[in-house]
Amino acid sequence: MMTPDSIESAVVFNSGEAQLMGILHKPSTPLKTAVLIVVGGPQYRVGSHRQFVQLSRALAKANIASLRFDYTGMGDSEGDKKSFDEINEDIKAACDHMCAQLGIESIVIWGLCDAASAAMIYAPQDSRIKGLFLLNPWLRSDAAMGKTMLKYYYVQRLLSKEFWLKLIRGKVNVASSLGDAKGFVSDSVSSQDNQQQSYQAQMQKGLQTFTGKVCLVLSGVDLTAKEFEQQTLNNKAWKKLNSSDTTVHRISKADHTFSSKEFKQQVENYTVEFVEKNEFSCV
Repeated sequence: MMTPDSIESAVVFNSGEAQLMGILHKPSTPLKTAVLIVVGGPQYRVGSHRQFVQLSRALAKANIASLRFDYTGMGDSEGDKKSFDEINEDIKAACDHMCAQLGIESIVIWGLCDAASAAMIYAPQDSRIKGLFLLNPWLRSDAAMGKTMLKYYYVQRLLSKEFWLKLIRGKVNVASSLGDAKGFVSDSVSSQDNQQQSYQAQMQKGLQTFTGKVCLVLSGVDLTAKEFEQQTLNNKAWKKLNSSDTTVHRISKADHTFSSKEFKQQVENYTVEFVEKNEFSCV
């Protein structure tokens, strides 16, 4: 497909034994940095409410090339679905293909939710990755979930007039609510299991060893974003996020996937600004 701003073409490339499908957006005069959009969660290259399509076209208008693709087992790509911490080979294959097609060697990885987590894990392994654009990264743990639910759900509920009216009318299951709260208190002080420690440790190590720039976007109406913020911002163990290398944007009324037109456009503007401001090079 050709638009006034770019050519959109379907591409197929190999990752191991699997063929992966993607859409390459190539402006007529692209900048030297391109954006790789990694799909997160149970999605494919179009994205929730066509978010990735619209993002790629907005980038093309700013002369920024991009590739959005289905990793192994998702969308139209072959193979069995992998978890987000197992797609390094797919991300590398997508980077290889994009660089070969565009003649560039400078890439920003764009990821939402567990795609952002995957980007953190992969980035330091590839010198072509100069920037990370991370939205509501997935950093789930029982401990963090417990703290988040206590802080952002139960406390707010206790301050809600509606809650007390329901309580007076006998419409609140007190025993059940107390049991849930007790469970979250227990979780908030518990240790994380080995699997959680494993991917979280990979994310932390990846981000700390990554030498490029980072842009972090957090939604105000999203527990995933709040969990991530609870664990990382102002935490010395995540010093990359608290350094001059990282820009943090908060969209106070946005949900997890930035589903409104207004929120999507804000994300698009932040992405363009991040690439243009840094104009990454491979020097």
